Amino acid sequence: MPTLEDIRQAADQLKGRIHRTPILTSTALDERFGGEFVLKAELFQKTGSFKVRGLLTKLLRLSAEERERGVITVSAGNAAGALAWAARDAGVPATVVMARTAVPAKIDAARGYGATVELVEGDLMAQYERIRDERKLTGVHPFDDEDVITGHGSLGLELLEDRPDIDTVLVPVGGGGLISGVALAVKLVKPEIRVIGIEPEQADVVSRSLAAGSAQKLPTARSIADGLAAPVCGTRNFPLIQQYVDSVVRVSEDALLEATRLVMSRTKLALEPAAAAPFAALIQGLQPEGVTAAVVSGGNLDVAKLML
Repeated sequence: MPTLEDIRQAADQLKGRIHRTPILTSTALDERFGGEFVLKAELFQKTGSFKVRGLLTKLLRLSAEERERGVITVSAGNAAGALAWAARDAGVPATVVMARTAVPAKIDAARGYGATVELVEGDLMAQYERIRDERKLTGVHPFDDEDVITGHGSLGLELLEDRPDIDTVLVPVGGGGLISGVALAVKLVKPEIRVIGIEPEQADVVSRSLAAGSAQKLPTARSIADGLAAPVCGTRNFPLIQQYVDSVVRVSEDALLEATRLVMSRTKLALEPAAAAPFAALIQGLQPEGVTAAVVSGGNLDVAKLML
């Protein structure tokens, strides 16, 4: 399990390589939900997503031999672009495995950063493992990896450095990479903080894992919040979520869509539904407590999907 010192070392490694993303406020959202909210705007991060924090951390810690072979990951989109960018930054060849149905802008982004993109059908993880083994590439899991978790913890440290008065942190949940890193970081610094995860009802693998007491896998996971539609909960992420996350809330597709439109209209942020998940939970009745930080985790907006 990563320590606070591990997370601080990762944050130091990332300095000067990625953005320190801003914290934004909105009087309209405060009034709508009856609290004081700060938005950690990771959609302004390199590649438009928090993913570069963990994936660049991972690449910087690979051996020379692992880097020489080239790296590969599997992704709905954000991790693909993040790995492609991080690999270019680190001087490492990259391959990303994506579904043929992935958002075209995310496919184009990964290619634009110089990665080889393999569009596949069926079980993404099985295809990823096949290509990895056939080409003898170095596998980089998008969330189930200790270095990736440690890198994502840098976001939690930034939150507390910029707003030490935070009482609650709301974090979108997919396979568990972001929330395990953020929860670990903030709880090690300030144990009394509440950490609440938000995941789609149609991709609720973390909620199911917590109920079962072990990391689970879903037969399918599809959501308008494609960045959160992970079919598996990471085995390294799960015990951290068990220990450091206070609760995980499921949200409907309608709430995700309403939240995306609401936050866009009130803040003018072009965020994707995955990033609006914290506000979907508030729309469904989650009560704020004290100063609440909402992690606005990604961009790469697919306007057509929102039917605006």
